Amino acid sequence: MASIGDLWDDVARAVAFLSRIPVPQRHFVDHDGRLDRAVRAFPLAGVLIALPAAALAGFLVALQVSSLFTAFLVIAVQALVTGALHEDGLGDTADGFGGGRDRESALAIMKDSRVGTYGALALILSVGLRVSALASFLPLFAPIGAGLTLLGVAALTRAAMVWHWSRLPPARPGGVAASAGTPDPQATSIALGSAVLFALLLFYAAGVPAVAVLLALAGFALTVKAFGKIASRKLGGHTGDTIGATQQLTEIAILGALALTV
Repeated sequence: MASIGDLWDDVARAVAFLSRIPVPQRHFVDHDGRLDRAVRAFPLAGVLIALPAAALAGFLVALQVSSLFTAFLVIAVQALVTGALHEDGLGDTADGFGGGRDRESALAIMKDSRVGTYGALALILSVGLRVSALASFLPLFAPIGAGLTLLGVAALTRAAMVWHWSRLPPARPGGVAASAGTPDPQATSIALGSAVLFALLLFYAAGVPAVAVLLALAGFALTVKAFGKIASRKLGGHTGDTIGATQQLTEIAILGALALTV
């Protein structure tokens, strides 16, 4: 029972870290704010966080609402539930990488709350690409299948955050990511393994073609590795912004893979 309680605490802490969903304070008693072990629960937390958007997608598909309108509403609900945390990370990262002359200037730009040209363009492209991908394949699924597919994507993209976080050292000592700790290797393995398992089960139940599943997993892995190399070259490590950007980039890659093959 103690291990189940610990896991549930980790899920609650992961949900609180990744979203704006209120979490009972009892899950944070004597907690130091570090997420070294709690990252193992990121995929499951991602599934829970995506439930409102997935339910909405299934409902609108059942009603045969316009696929484009459905896709925009799904993305809007996701942003509301997460507080647009991941979008904020993508925008800041794009501004820093695009406008920073060197590591120090890039980090300074990323810390600035204002949105620049690179950040605005990145957010426009992120929303546009995800909406167009969703609009292309959601109508091809049964209502339940549409929702299950979104849950599988959510599990993978939250595991991508853990993977990126664990592969690079903190670029900014004292930053949000640094203060949250370094993912425990075993917790990282659990996060990646459970995310792939969740995705395979959910995609299978949704009726996603095998070739689409393989391409989605390939897009997931290649995006994390490629972006990790860019972040290492630009910053020498990760920040809270690059962790959030990883979620957005892998979501674009996975949804794009599904749009091309479903």
